[in-house]
Amino acid sequence: MNLLELNTMEERIELLTKTVKPFTERATGHDKNGTFPFENFKELKAIGYPALAVPEEYGGLGISLYEMLRYQEVIGKADGSTALSIGWHMGLMKQLGEKKNWKKEKYESVIRDVVRTGALLNSAASEPATGSPTRGGKPETFAKEVDTGWIINGRKTFTTLSPILSYFIVSASIDGTDNVGNFLIKRDRNGVSVDETWDSIAMRGTGSHDLVLEDVYIEKDDLVEIMTPGKKTPAGWLLHIPACYLGIAQAAQKAALEFATTYSPNSIKGTISELPNVKQKLGEIELGILESKHFLYSIAKKWDQSNEETKSTMGPELGAVKLSVVNKAVDVVDLAMRIVGARSLSEKSNLQLYYRDVRAGLHNPPMDDMTIMQLAGKSIAEL
Repeated sequence: MNLLELNTMEERIELLTKTVKPFTERATGHDKNGTFPFENFKELKAIGYPALAVPEEYGGLGISLYEMLRYQEVIGKADGSTALSIGWHMGLMKQLGEKKNWKKEKYESVIRDVVRTGALLNSAASEPATGSPTRGGKPETFAKEVDTGWIINGRKTFTTLSPILSYFIVSASIDGTDNVGNFLIKRDRNGVSVDETWDSIAMRGTGSHDLVLEDVYIEKDDLVEIMTPGKKTPAGWLLHIPACYLGIAQAAQKAALEFATTYSPNSIKGTISELPNVKQKLGEIELGILESKHFLYSIAKKWDQSNEETKSTMGPELGAVKLSVVNKAVDVVDLAMRIVGARSLSEKSNLQLYYRDVRAGLHNPPMDDMTIMQLAGKSIAEL
């Protein structure tokens, strides 16, 4: 069965939930061994997931931001690494379909590959010297124009999905100018390689290795965008990040509930779920998840219903959602572990995996300090 053939979001959620169920069990092994979950992506491709955000005229469903986040939450609950990884692809598919800022022929060539084969795409922007691209550093990766195309050299860090990507959108300084461009580079180009550097203790299954580019030749029209210095357009699709961590928080909640409602030490009658201190923590967990869901999805709906002028003003709200949901997810996992106790630190417990994975969200864009400064600026401007 294929998601693209189903009529309603509820039907698609049901199929997706069944598809991702094995991801949870696999996550433990991939985390322990530091391996990439190729089988998860094979199964997501089999149900047409990578094409859902592609516009309808090209064979996708052109799903709303709200709907995309619902699906990402489902995957996050099963496996955070897979959710965060595929979320970058899904968000970029959505953005490219809406912005239409690539040349039509180039866009169509990529999008047809996504629909036909499940090809995956992600940006490669972070570098060792510049850190997060949201901080504004100029890429040390550079592109030199030659008679028939471009020669690209450089190294990109944190290239999520690198073991399986078909396309990389690489930011590079254009030699001899002050410009920075985004270049589309296919994986099969000579000089493209992946250096398996990903040694993080969190989100180990994202395959966020270094992308190495050595005298990579690409065509003239593979320069898909010239970046405008200082211009940061709000990107609703980045809400796939908090949706992923909301999913992880719910997985932790489920683990805590299952333990609390079945564990019965001989010092009490019934299970620990009846103890006031445990109920307090379970209630705080539920409150945090409810608050996160309402904040995330209300802003997603606002984005879907807004015109471009309104969207251009939503940066502070989008950042606030990410900050709030991720930090609440960290708190939820902590509370869940307090309920389960020392057993939550056992290698056999999924909670220790959730604990490590959820903290990765603190380092995904936008950063908390930048969001707080943006919110301060918004309040001052509205005085």
